[in-house]
Amino acid sequence: MIELKGITKYYKTGFGNTYVLRNVNINVREEEFVTVMGPSGAGKSTLLNIIGMLDSPSEGEYSFLDKPVHNLGEKERARLYQQNMGFVFQSYHLIDELTVYENLETPLLYRKIKGSERKSMVCDMLDRFQIVGKKDLFPGQLSGGQQQLVGVARAIIGNPRLLLADEPTGNLHSEEGEKIMELFCRLNQGGTTIIQVTHSEQKAAYGKRIIRLKDGWVKEDSSVPSVVMK
Repeated sequence: MIELKGITKYYKTGFGNTYVLRNVNINVREEEFVTVMGPSGAGKSTLLNIIGMLDSPSEGEYSFLDKPVHNLGEKERARLYQQNMGFVFQSYHLIDELTVYENLETPLLYRKIKGSERKSMVCDMLDRFQIVGKKDLFPGQLSGGQQQLVGVARAIIGNPRLLLADEPTGNLHSEEGEKIMELFCRLNQGGTTIIQVTHSEQKAAYGKRIIRLKDGWVKEDSSVPSVVMK
């Protein structure tokens, strides 16, 4: 599904280049559940943003579903993303001017899903995440945990083939966090490929593979036995 070859990301500075990622080579198969870990500044979020087509590498090649993302135009990349990916952002990235209902509906509008079906899908998400009572509120009227729940619901509402999650439980209390991780496991068992970034070894144990970054380099890429019952 995903093939990264020699992915390097740097920013030009007055003293040369500041590197964020260095020669990253990773393949991710369909239906894998991968966790990316590492200290702050290791390049985790940058890697996730490149995979999610929100950022571009300085060097290297990226193929998604056998399509050369590094050679695609902006419209083609946007279409590929909208049809296949969902993204849970660490800082929510909800649209402040839209209600909870409208935020959930937005990715379905991009995919041109009919009105009656959209309504059914949004109502299902509101019910699943127990936020029916929040549907007419704006993001600024929600707590951080509630915004995170809406962000997760928005990411999965279109049944994406690939779910990208940057610290998806970082703003949730432990019980809510466990429910989200169990939901991710069910999605993965149903065929959704998942790549998550987390600092938590406990959350990493829900997946099947850990990639550890340090100073932009891949220091470890290993399959791990899951300690979480699914």
